[in-house]
Amino acid sequence: MANSNGGRKRRTTGTVATVAAGLALAAFALAGTADGAPRHTGGEPRHAGGPGKPTIVLEHGAFADGSSWNGVIAELRTDGYPVVAAANPLRGPASDAAALRTVLDHVEGPKILVGHSYGGNVISQAATDDPQVKGLVYVAAFLPAPGETALELTGRYPGSTLPDALDPVTYQQADGTTAIDLYIRQDRFRQQFAADVPAEQAALMAAAQRPIAQAALEEQATGAAWKTKPSWAVVTTQDRNIPAAVQRFMARRAHARTTEVAASHSVAVSHPRLVADVIERAARATAG
Repeated sequence: MANSNGGRKRRTTGTVATVAAGLALAAFALAGTADGAPRHTGGEPRHAGGPGKPTIVLEHGAFADGSSWNGVIAELRTDGYPVVAAANPLRGPASDAAALRTVLDHVEGPKILVGHSYGGNVISQAATDDPQVKGLVYVAAFLPAPGETALELTGRYPGSTLPDALDPVTYQQADGTTAIDLYIRQDRFRQQFAADVPAEQAALMAAAQRPIAQAALEEQATGAAWKTKPSWAVVTTQDRNIPAAVQRFMARRAHARTTEVAASHSVAVSHPRLVADVIERAARATAG
């Protein structure tokens, strides 16, 4: 785990965890704070949705884990939606999409895919050939076109302060080559990632964060399901990871129905009801 000594590279041994099937995780704890006012601009066991309700499949992004969806899951379950929160390996869009597809294969019936941050890259690829995915919801997320990378998109407009907050960790892979995992420094985590989340909760998130492979942010997308499936986007105007201008550009290009909110990158934690509302709007619009 990274400490708060930013910029210092540490060498660890071992291998990056391999992608495996059965990565579905269900999280049911309550979390989150009150919603703000948005501005609208536009295998076994198998899981099955209830009558008339699709299953909501949630994909977290970098520097987070499945628990980042806890508040959203609670809201969706209260409203009768079946939910699966998938574990994202954070190794690269192609391999992570393959892992997500193993989850989707175990979800019967119609599905709505929801991606946060880098998770948007993953759902865009995983959903391309799945007719049961009826809609896509991007939450402070990337909507890359084929050939684009998360790193390239982030820098398309100014405003991201993420590079200065990162703690890179160098490790040796099984083949003897080295690679880099990226964490957010714990002493910078709340300011960078979760400024509107209570300090104690943000500290827990910082300690539990999952690193992303630097190579994942440099890997080109090969699929864009938003070109053929209806999409929704939550744009966070106080985001220090993915500038709002970048989010707006991608949402406009995808013709996504967009909701803007003055929130940090961790909008699913700070505004779970708002995020759940957008997801449920997508579910209703694609029903039937």
